[in-house]
Amino acid sequence: MSLLSLYCYWKDFVMDFCSLVIVLLVILITSVLFDYTKILLEKSKLPPGPTPLPIIGTLHLMNLDDVVNSLLELSKKYGDIFTVYEGTRPVIILCSYKALKETFIDKAEEFSGRAYYPSFHDFTKGDDLAFSNGEKWKEMRRFSLLTLGNFGVGKRSFEERIREEAMYLTEVLRKANGSPIDPNYHILRSVSNVICSVVFGNRFEYEDKNFQKLSKCVQDNFEIMSTRWGILYNIYPNVLKYIPGPHHTIMKNFSFMADYVRKKMEINKKTLDINNPRDYIDCFLTKVEKEGKNKAAFYNTDTLVMNTMILFFGGTETVSTTVRFTLLLLMKYPNLADKVYNELDNVIGQRPPNFEDKFQMPYTDAFIREVQRFGDVTPLALPHELTMDTEIRNYKLKKGTVFTSVLTGVHNDEIQFKNPKNFDPQKFLDENGKLKKNEALMPFSAGKRICPGKTLAVMELFIFITTLLQNFTIKSPVPPEKISVAPVGCGIGHIPPSFEICLIPRTCSRKE
Repeated sequence: MSLLSLYCYWKDFVMDFCSLVIVLLVILITSVLFDYTKILLEKSKLPPGPTPLPIIGTLHLMNLDDVVNSLLELSKKYGDIFTVYEGTRPVIILCSYKALKETFIDKAEEFSGRAYYPSFHDFTKGDDLAFSNGEKWKEMRRFSLLTLGNFGVGKRSFEERIREEAMYLTEVLRKANGSPIDPNYHILRSVSNVICSVVFGNRFEYEDKNFQKLSKCVQDNFEIMSTRWGILYNIYPNVLKYIPGPHHTIMKNFSFMADYVRKKMEINKKTLDINNPRDYIDCFLTKVEKEGKNKAAFYNTDTLVMNTMILFFGGTETVSTTVRFTLLLLMKYPNLADKVYNELDNVIGQRPPNFEDKFQMPYTDAFIREVQRFGDVTPLALPHELTMDTEIRNYKLKKGTVFTSVLTGVHNDEIQFKNPKNFDPQKFLDENGKLKKNEALMPFSAGKRICPGKTLAVMELFIFITTLLQNFTIKSPVPPEKISVAPVGCGIGHIPPSFEICLIPRTCSRKE
């Protein structure tokens, strides 16, 4: 082939390639413009909100390190129900107690759907009680609540299990001998052991390497999901799958947790006695045996693994994080801590705490509720979607419309809470010092998708906190005014800053 022929061939190739690129660009731009035009036409039918841009939606208006505050700022302009765009997907934001009551509570059935949430759904595939929909969700939730109840969860009979674990925790913390200690992983493992005793049928020793990895997987995922990487993954999962970053750790951690559950399931299968179930896995295996031949049944080994994993995840992180926030705020406000100690000594003394003591300890109860409001561990509830067409504030919304509730907006609603930026347990007490309930406190979300572990979590918080305070005088290694309570992560979760605490062994009296 002559040089001239080679040149002509190369020239034709370049021209053909350029033509192909131009055609593809035209198709791409046309497609983007078509989708964008469709978005703008549909926007007029939705609650008000900022005008989205092509591809990125309203992402340019979000501080990905504090997306919750970005949404609250937008609510000042657009109201407590407004629309943002996660890429090309419209999401209606609910930012006040009134907005949540009108939707998740007053129209609970219509708002009971679970919207696609990639961080979890890409692994569980909706084979669980938290991220499934329709009859599958109802059956999985019903079975799980019944099974947990049969093992005593939420009942007085289960208190002993929580007290036992709280005492294991105090013995570990006592070894610090009053020296500064970071209590994070100790609390995490102790709280995790409570749900482990139900789903796995036993508690773990804190030194158990598998248990350490399991509980750390939960905390790491919760923290990653609350970073910009986690937020971006939930908006652009099909793109982020191919981009390196810490978000890939989420799936690796879920894989480790699921593999552990599968191994435990196989062990249980070999010694299963359907008349004497030892744990949640045994109960599920029994249902698999009874209904597994029915292809339409929801009970199979995949749903067993995913349900167990989700129960373990949900029963570990939020309570342990709330306990950490409680210790941090007790150090920050020693004058308020003194009131809790005085009530604790007067009502309980040196005997083991009971959950019923809660009803005789209004200040302690109010303090814990204020921690839940102020600490706001889950500032963004998992997204809901409409299960049918409905109307909200004169907007006719179609089935499948996605809603996200900003629980921080509810917990800082000035109509419901006086001076919401200030930490003050008096928000939950009346003029006589009696507990004053407030329906706007929603640490477990609201409606039909409310956290199924709420009753257990409330019991755990009271018993863990009173047991710790009964055994230790809390001291801060730094002056209270230097303690920061600002969260270091802000997405699906509010992550408390790392801190050290001095836990001085005490008796009933706090006098030293």
